[in-house]
Amino acid sequence: MDTNPIITELEKTLLRTDSLPDFRVGDTVRVHYKIVEGDKDRIQVFQGVVLKRHRAGARSTFTVRKISFSIGVERVFLSHSPRIDKVEIVARGIVRRARLLYLRDLEGKAARVRDKKDN
Repeated sequence: MDTNPIITELEKTLLRTDSLPDFRVGDTVRVHYKIVEGDKDRIQVFQGVVLKRHRAGARSTFTVRKISFSIGVERVFLSHSPRIDKVEIVARGIVRRARLLYLRDLEGKAARVRDKKDN
């Protein structure tokens, strides 16, 4: 589906100049995100498994899920956000689906994703 050429040109100016590493669904990533509290800035690290990626130019997002104190926490990040400091790939996962939403219903060892090193 084609969008308006004016919108397309505007979105090109909003893209990141430094690209994110090439991570895929199933990979464990560590996202360094800038938090602004009043007049102070700090970096918060969110580490988890990439559940899905939405590729749509400047509107691209990726969802990361982690387990924190036995509660599942998901966070959606804009890929081209200036608040993302960096993204590190911790482990490469082996999955056969584009969306890992079934992990929401699993817990414990069943919710693990196989790593490439386990292969």
